[in-house]
Amino acid sequence: MSAKRTRETGCGRVVAFRGPVVALAVIACCLSAAGRISAAQDDDEDYPHGDFIEDCALCHGDDGWKPARISPEFDHGRLSRFELVGAHRTADCRACHASLVFADAPTDCNACHQDVHLGELGPDCARCHVPRSFIDRRNFVQMHTETRFPLVGSHLAADCEACHTPQPAGARRWVGLAPECETCHIDDYRATTDPDHVNSGFPTDCGACHTPIGWTTARFDHALTGFPLVGAHRGLDCAQCHVGDTFSGTSVDCFSCHQADYERTTNPDHGAAGFPTDCALCHGPTGWKDADFDHALTDFPLTGAHLAVDCTRCHVGGVYTGTPTDCYACHQGDYERTTDPNHVTAGFPTDCAQCHTTSGWGGANFDHDATNFPLTGSHRALDCTACHAGGVYAGTPTDCYACHQGDYERTTDPNHVTAGFPTDCVACHDTSSWAGATFDHDATNFPLTGAHRALDCTACHAGGVYAGTPTDCYACHRDDYERTTDPNHAAAGFPTDCTQCHTTSGWAGANFDHDPWFPIYSGKHRGKWDRCSDCHVQPNNFAVFSCFGCHPHSDRNKTDNQHKDVAGYRYDSQACYSCHPDGRKP
Repeated sequence: MSAKRTRETGCGRVVAFRGPVVALAVIACCLSAAGRISAAQDDDEDYPHGDFIEDCALCHGDDGWKPARISPEFDHGRLSRFELVGAHRTADCRACHASLVFADAPTDCNACHQDVHLGELGPDCARCHVPRSFIDRRNFVQMHTETRFPLVGSHLAADCEACHTPQPAGARRWVGLAPECETCHIDDYRATTDPDHVNSGFPTDCGACHTPIGWTTARFDHALTGFPLVGAHRGLDCAQCHVGDTFSGTSVDCFSCHQADYERTTNPDHGAAGFPTDCALCHGPTGWKDADFDHALTDFPLTGAHLAVDCTRCHVGGVYTGTPTDCYACHQGDYERTTDPNHVTAGFPTDCAQCHTTSGWGGANFDHDATNFPLTGSHRALDCTACHAGGVYAGTPTDCYACHQGDYERTTDPNHVTAGFPTDCVACHDTSSWAGATFDHDATNFPLTGAHRALDCTACHAGGVYAGTPTDCYACHRDDYERTTDPNHAAAGFPTDCTQCHTTSGWAGANFDHDPWFPIYSGKHRGKWDRCSDCHVQPNNFAVFSCFGCHPHSDRNKTDNQHKDVAGYRYDSQACYSCHPDGRKP
């Protein structure tokens, strides 16, 4: 026996302690002192419960240690942190406490309960089971909603073993099962003969027709095939289209089922008329009657009055293929008998749509803008016969003079004929009216600028003569040139091209550029003169000039000797200029 430590108890006895745990004898002594337990307990007897120290009366009676009887006041949850609920409350203590050292008892489920799942679902039994019972279907159903296969319908009542069948090793498989129907129901699939699922090529996905409620009342969603059942097709028995229980590869085109209907139809005869075999172009799935062909699908949509016309009016003799779509093919008679205007003699085009609409013949309207002579201004309000005399439309000229020769010839202010005006009226007039004519002088070789723009036409075109009017300044401004005395243009010999000094803005502010004649604004003579008379010694004749006012050359003999080899040399200013036009030595 191990070493003992002693302590005096409240009852006056000295008892032994073993380690940190009070020996059972100590507790027995105390209980004996209270009169509740026999003193026959030996102080040296080992305490079997390890570190567990509670009132012995919670489990033992005063008539003996055995058998132990658990008091209602014993709180297993407080003492062990393992609450006894459900089936655990009625379990025998020794079923969990194989050793009387209570602290040695494990709390994980698989310590007491054999894992029939062989670790496949993990060690935590509480994920699926509750202490009330291991078999709790409601909990299993809730747990199944977290898997790929929630339980609904008949699956709710099925035994777990029906799907989780034993494997070759004897254990059941709980995870990794395929959720597809055929995993469990492939035998049902193969055994079904009405219709034969295998020979019909039905998919093995039972959910395409069946529900988890039961096999009966199977319903196939035909819309999933690409051929939804609508109208009269909805009430048909499957065998009417799927002859011989053949479901896979059934054709979806109308003719495959309705060839006989197509061939025996005589009003109109579909075969003779060359009608397409796609019944849906005219018929709907509700029934054969009230067929309606959508003419808009052709290259001739029906509009206006054409919508109400019977098919045979255009498709004579039941011929539908190759029917022409041009207006004249059907309306030749209308074209030829029309006299107001006479379409034939007028040479009108046979395309009725150029003037008429499909709403009716009345209210025809020709779009003149589609021709090479669009109607604008006053032309738009004219009656057609105003230009198309005698009902002649083809070849009508489009130049102004063809219609307006009379207007041109009788106009006297100004007289267009004597003035030689062009016969193209649009040069001055527009189509709004004759009044307010304006001639664009900029289109000639003499654009009007400055003061010229405000002049009356007759100021230049005297006597109403327009053709051949000269464009040089002197032709109009000779009097201005000759009467000018400051300086005297004529006496000075000024050029008659006014633009050399003047602009069209006005006579004032004239500016003569001397440099092209003799450089006095540039070169050696720049800044060497004060006034024109320095060189032009005759005020009324600028053609006369003298170099000797600035260059006296008083020693003529010396000057003559310097120029004795110069041909044509003379001792005068004109001779100087001939050799020195820019004032420099030659």
